[in-house]
Amino acid sequence: MMMISKNKLLTVVFLIVLGFSLVNPFPLGTSGRWIVKESGERVKLACVNWVSHLDAVVAEGLSEQPLDVISKRIKSMGFNCVRLTWPILLLTNHSIASLTVTNSFQNLGLLQAMDGVQAMNPSIIDLPLIKAYQEVVKSLGDNNVMVILDNHVSQPGWCCSYMDGNGFFGDQYFDPDLWIMGLTKMATLFKGVTNVVGMSLRNELRGPKQNLNDWYRYMSKGAEAVHAANPDVLVILSGINFDTDLSFIRNEGVKLSFSGKLVFEVHWYSFSDGQAWASGNPNQVCGEVTGSVMSRAGFLLDQGWPLFVSEFGLDLRGTSVNDNRYFSCFMALVAQLDLDWALWTLGGSYYIRQGVVRMIEYFGVLSSDWTQVRNTSFLQRISAIQLPFRGPGLSEAEPYKVIFHPLTGLCILRKSLIHPLSLGPCSSSDGWEYSDQKILSIKGTYFCLQAEGEGKQAKLGNTCSGSNSIWEMISDSKMHLSSQINNASDVCLDVDTKNIIVTNPCKCLSKDNTCDPGSQWFKLVDSTRKSTSTSSIESVFSFMEKEASGNH
Repeated sequence: MMMISKNKLLTVVFLIVLGFSLVNPFPLGTSGRWIVKESGERVKLACVNWVSHLDAVVAEGLSEQPLDVISKRIKSMGFNCVRLTWPILLLTNHSIASLTVTNSFQNLGLLQAMDGVQAMNPSIIDLPLIKAYQEVVKSLGDNNVMVILDNHVSQPGWCCSYMDGNGFFGDQYFDPDLWIMGLTKMATLFKGVTNVVGMSLRNELRGPKQNLNDWYRYMSKGAEAVHAANPDVLVILSGINFDTDLSFIRNEGVKLSFSGKLVFEVHWYSFSDGQAWASGNPNQVCGEVTGSVMSRAGFLLDQGWPLFVSEFGLDLRGTSVNDNRYFSCFMALVAQLDLDWALWTLGGSYYIRQGVVRMIEYFGVLSSDWTQVRNTSFLQRISAIQLPFRGPGLSEAEPYKVIFHPLTGLCILRKSLIHPLSLGPCSSSDGWEYSDQKILSIKGTYFCLQAEGEGKQAKLGNTCSGSNSIWEMISDSKMHLSSQINNASDVCLDVDTKNIIVTNPCKCLSKDNTCDPGSQWFKLVDSTRKSTSTSSIESVFSFMEKEASGNH
């Protein structure tokens, strides 16, 4: 009999669960803050952006790999959705719409890319650009991947700058009437294509002309036009200031003739806050930026609207301090709120970007030749947020908490009574409770988390009255779990080099910007999904609980 490793088994379980969650999800709607199937069960969007709005107006990477191979790779990486970008002129300008893929590459002098598409995807090389776009959507559907059609720009080309003429209604390349025409045509074209589940009306509104009167006027018109042409799709609205600000919705909602289809989107990158992550104290910056994100967009969840983080990302070479610190904070909030999201970006290179042929994209999850994953540890890290923690129809277990470690994307696990607490897949996490007395205990047991001392392993114990059983959430980030040893020295939960849970002196609590608190950041995340932890461990703990109960 062939043996399978535990990690491989967990991967298989993960993929089975992911696949199961996608059975017949179409069309999608909304229920309060959640995106749901017609049956009312939550569908979490775990998407990746696939660029198709640049100069060639052809989905990137088709000169490197066959279309079906790319679609299958997307699914195998745990993404259930693609945010597929497109320019308005693809649907409204006949000279662009009638171009074949060959013509488009020839016009740009991209003969090497053209030869690559001929070799890798000969079936699309002579198709008009819009037909090639349809083939990409079809391939994704054939591989059970949902698609959100994202109107990224009007004029094909790289996005975005403040003065590029593509930013706001009335700009040089942003005619509102032409935009609505393009949205209508795109919505009509994909009516009945079941894996097309949403349309994002416009990417990153910006520029000197932005104003709220025109935002409400035209975004409402665009939403109504899309819904009239294709009532099945979610209608996704972006904010202003490069899609970082939806705060105005707090006081004045969007008035539409339809309901159950409206989603808001927001973008969040490290550079949204300049170099603050590298130049400031990470705890303070995380606290400030998280508060800002909540006031500008996160409040929509409390108002009963779904919020889709349609762009986030970082340099996957891992060399940017600014990106690395931001991303741990990002992971914590996305896990805590269980947000829908779309990573920027899929591809490791572009046919041509801003005049540079075959520019490498270091935010791309794939390598520059599109053949392999650029950073496998990053994929493992985001796997925890690819599945929903909770939501309608997902009450597989009584509500509990997991202790999430954003730096690794793992959660605190108890493997057995003789093994120390360690990090592992959140899908295998025990259920934790955090009481009003600030005690962290395994749900339904007498066993609580206890600090033993500096540099020592944290343990589970059944006498939970001492100061070393009380865990305060401290620092501006609210992600340090701090306890006291003998009512004296403070220690914080930490992780050693073997992923064992220990306690160490709390770090980076001052204004120091040179330290990195990532190993000590933990977030308590609500969940209702069933754990895959083993029943044998449960039975052993049940026995010990009975023993402990008898000793009281």
